[in-house]
Amino acid sequence: MTDANHHSAIEDAQGLAFGICMAAVGMHILTYMGFIAGQTTGVAALISYVTGWPFSAVYFAISLPFLWFGYKRMGLEFTLKTFLCVGALSLAVAILPRWLSFAHIAPAFAAVLFGILFGIAALAVVRHGGSFGGISILWLILQDRTGFQAGYAQLIFDAVLFTVSLLFLDWHILGWSFLGAAVFNIFLAINHRRDRYIAT
Repeated sequence: MTDANHHSAIEDAQGLAFGICMAAVGMHILTYMGFIAGQTTGVAALISYVTGWPFSAVYFAISLPFLWFGYKRMGLEFTLKTFLCVGALSLAVAILPRWLSFAHIAPAFAAVLFGILFGIAALAVVRHGGSFGGISILWLILQDRTGFQAGYAQLIFDAVLFTVSLLFLDWHILGWSFLGAAVFNIFLAINHRRDRYIAT
């Protein structure tokens, strides 16, 4: 069984840094295309598009309330690593447009690429004892306590989120967004197993 407690501090640092970088690129693609996603990212993106507020700031603000819940259920180390991931990811997403720009990305490829990038990023940080915060903390707890896979729990929440998003976004955008969310959730459902990557 792979456990975050078996990793050294250096291994944890590189694993979290890798996850943050992959997630930042994925989120940059997401916001560039005007897509939404599932979970906290999707809620933050929708609020950002509707209000005009910076996505990175909205994402950070939404994630903060869940840290206390994470602390009570998952412990101090998990909470500190999650706070680090959320803060660093928010900063990276805010800065990345200055470092990386796109001339063109086909919507289908953009959706699949986001799903893969954010999926592997989520696995990396969870394997090293953290998360990207927000609602995902609830699904990690659910998986560890019941065995119900985090990817499936996220899929249910995403269905509700996308239904609400129909009120604000073009259905073409939602269609490609759904593809990205599906890739992400299927990736987690297959790879994020109870006997493999457990955040402790």
